[in-house]
Amino acid sequence: MSSKLIASDLDSPLGQLSTQLNDSDLRATAYEIFVAVSRTSAGKPLTYISNSSKSDLSTHHHSPNSPALQRSLNSAAASKMKKAVGLKSPGSGSKKSPGSGPGSGQGKSRRSLTVGELMRSQMRVLETTDSRIRKALVRIAAGQVGRRIESVVLPLELLQQLKLSDFTDQLEYETWQKRTVKVLEAGLLMHPRVPLEKSNPTSQQLRQIINGALDRPIETGKNSESMQVLRSAVMSVASRSDGSFSEICHWADGIPLNLRLYEMLLEACFDVNDETSIIEEVDELMEHIKKTWTVLGMNQMLHNICFTWVLFHRFVATGQVETGLLDAADGQLAEVAKDAKTTKDPQYSKVLSSTLSCILGWSEKRLLAYHETFDSGNIEAMQSIVSLGVSAAKILVEDISNEYRRKRKGEVDVAQSTIDTYIRSSLHSVFAQTLEKADLSRRASKNQPNPLPLLAILAKDVGELALNEKQLFSPILKRWHPFAASVAVATLHACYGNELEHFICGIMELTPDAVQVLRAADKLEKDLVQIAVEDSVDSDDGGKAIIREMPPFESEAAIANLVKAWIKARVDRLKDWVDRNLQQEVWNPQANQEGFAPSAVEVLRIIDETLDAYFQLPIPMHPALLPDLMAGLDRCLQYYATKAKSGCGSRNTYVPTMPALTRCTTGSKFQGVWKKKEKSPHLQNKSSQVATMNGNNSLGILQLCVRINTLHRIRMELDVLEKRIITHLRNSESAHAEDFSNGLARKFELTPSACVEGVQQLSEALAYKIVFHDSSHVLWDGLYAGEPSSSGIDPFLQELEQNLIIISDTMHERVRTQVVTDIMRASFDGFLLVLLAGGPSRAFTRQDSEIIEDDFKSLKDLFWANGDGLPAELIDKFSVTARGILPLYQTDTESLIERFRRVTLEAYGSSARSRLPLPPTSGEWNPTEPNTLLRVLCYRNDEVATKFLKKTYNLPKKL
Repeated sequence: MSSKLIASDLDSPLGQLSTQLNDSDLRATAYEIFVAVSRTSAGKPLTYISNSSKSDLSTHHHSPNSPALQRSLNSAAASKMKKAVGLKSPGSGSKKSPGSGPGSGQGKSRRSLTVGELMRSQMRVLETTDSRIRKALVRIAAGQVGRRIESVVLPLELLQQLKLSDFTDQLEYETWQKRTVKVLEAGLLMHPRVPLEKSNPTSQQLRQIINGALDRPIETGKNSESMQVLRSAVMSVASRSDGSFSEICHWADGIPLNLRLYEMLLEACFDVNDETSIIEEVDELMEHIKKTWTVLGMNQMLHNICFTWVLFHRFVATGQVETGLLDAADGQLAEVAKDAKTTKDPQYSKVLSSTLSCILGWSEKRLLAYHETFDSGNIEAMQSIVSLGVSAAKILVEDISNEYRRKRKGEVDVAQSTIDTYIRSSLHSVFAQTLEKADLSRRASKNQPNPLPLLAILAKDVGELALNEKQLFSPILKRWHPFAASVAVATLHACYGNELEHFICGIMELTPDAVQVLRAADKLEKDLVQIAVEDSVDSDDGGKAIIREMPPFESEAAIANLVKAWIKARVDRLKDWVDRNLQQEVWNPQANQEGFAPSAVEVLRIIDETLDAYFQLPIPMHPALLPDLMAGLDRCLQYYATKAKSGCGSRNTYVPTMPALTRCTTGSKFQGVWKKKEKSPHLQNKSSQVATMNGNNSLGILQLCVRINTLHRIRMELDVLEKRIITHLRNSESAHAEDFSNGLARKFELTPSACVEGVQQLSEALAYKIVFHDSSHVLWDGLYAGEPSSSGIDPFLQELEQNLIIISDTMHERVRTQVVTDIMRASFDGFLLVLLAGGPSRAFTRQDSEIIEDDFKSLKDLFWANGDGLPAELIDKFSVTARGILPLYQTDTESLIERFRRVTLEAYGSSARSRLPLPPTSGEWNPTEPNTLLRVLCYRNDEVATKFLKKTYNLPKKL
């Protein structure tokens, strides 16, 4: 063959010969057979037969004498076969056709070549060799009159007819004779059509003769004894029948010798000057090649396999550039597929399986890693190779595989499953290479500022890979697999997902690299899913199956978990900080000009910094996880507010327990019952409790003011923080309109109420502490003790005024009114408590009522402060109870008793008529309430009251 052919690594699947016959030997033998079977018509000129008069390619049986127009070899008319298989004509005028090529006799006049001359030219046989063969054939024909060529053992007859004198020299003759003997050995002993029995004496004899002839030349004269012995042995072996009655000699029709010889003949169909093109005269040449079928034991099915192989091998051997050869081979495979369904001949099946396996193996070597084989420059070849590979796979599976037959054919789509395998295999391979390149890229950039982490680089590369797959490869593969792009992205998704899973398992905390990788993975996943959805939209299930094959990366969930861990760490740290700093907080009003605790300043600063840090996290879900952060910070601030008020007491901590009701003889103000008693155990306990609290500097008036200021400041700062959060959200790339409308997500829910409740509790505690504890010496111990006229309210007012000045200087103006109001309320409560439960040191006549009225007015005036203090309406609101009770002190005793009887009977009904019950103390003073009226009577210093109390309740006149 031409030196242009590239040696391929493909061994012929048609079979390897057991004798040392090379391609040149096989070509020479094939030519001898061709000339022998064509000698009756090979001398006729080549003709062009019109399409209308030509029969199908598979049965070219034209009469040598059929009328036709002569044409020269350089005719541009395309043959019917070339049109059928889609092959191109020889090279567009730049390359010569065989008739003008080297070895075709350039000095001759331009005339039409015969088929024999064309074949000699195509097989590069020298004219001297051709002449020698034809002479020998003439001699053979003369001695074998009437015998058909298939009943002749051609090598035997050639050995007989050709002498040393027919050759240039002794070496050429001996070389030819050895080759001819090897052909006999191959056809009769090594690869016979009818298997030989080992014990066959004739075959053993023939083997000995051939071995001898290979050692030294055999005498081939007509009367030579060695020749006669050889002829006898050869004809005996060649004439063995395979069961059918026939005169055919079987010397070249055993597999694989016949296939290899036929392969040499088919190779001659290619233009010697354009190795990738089939000659224009292929129709007539093929007609003559097929005449060798009787000698070679060939048929249409074996022809189809051999021609498929020759076309395919020519594509490989010529540098894989002419895809038309592959398309032609693929077209032949369509015929092979039909043949495979009609026969179960074991020898045919073996050749078929071997050939298809070779073609499929070569194809899959390229297609199982098609990303390494193909690119935009050679993508056209891919379609041809895929088509060929799929065709081969379908025949192998559907017509040869026993396993396929056992299954219902409808269950297996060979083409689709084959393409599926190619896609997954190639993408696994290219992914591994992409990962390696990404790692190299990461290493190269690690000394640069802000280098990308490996999986972020990989995500970008895989995204580009998927896009390239969709645009370049999937349109081709879609012909056999309707959802090729979906399979591709599902494979890439799985490959990247495996790497990502290992990465996520190793993440311990939220780092910029981790977030970068997870965000890149999230984007990649969205891109891959989009491709899959678009590709499989027309599938029966709308792409659900392929999406199921793509379990979510859970990148957002992984980021969310890391952010939640970050939030928890920050919140836990803040909670510990609050605990530690509140233990050290002394609530010093001098700590800053604004009069609130430094610890509050710090906790608010930390929260502000935490919010800043949160919104600087490079995550795509700030609004989604903001409620988690807000809840954590809210709990910390609530905890601070709760701790700030804890242990500071309340209203009940400071209000004294009322003493039991008693009575005395008129006029004995400073004797007996009015003598000051020891405090009850309950009062002592309360005093002890208050003393303990007072011993703690952090619970002084100034310190309580600082606590109130602090809680108020925190409450006010919440609004500032919430506005700042809105600003952060506006600057967040992931925020949406609903994130602004959903106010709860960005608000503190627990802290505001905790601060309000804390201020309220602390304000009451401060007020009742001032009135009942800090001022007890002038209120509880001094006011109206003994003679009301000499123990009035002035000392108590002076004490209150001093405390109000302190509070005015210390307290934030926004809570000052609340605290002063609570002090006023506590003062009013204290004033009434002295009047109604002041114990035996207090007793009042009707004349004392004027003093009491004046004192209460002075108390109210203190808080009104000539209009600079509390509003008059507020004072009136809280003085309602006192204004209802004070008139009772100027009411005559008889009227009081009568009123007491009436309200008691109303309260207790008819059961109270015989004996008035002792009404319990409710603590809620009211001029129409029995206990309040009874207390006024108990503290009434006159005889009528004394007698009534003695008679009704047996209260003693004296103690």
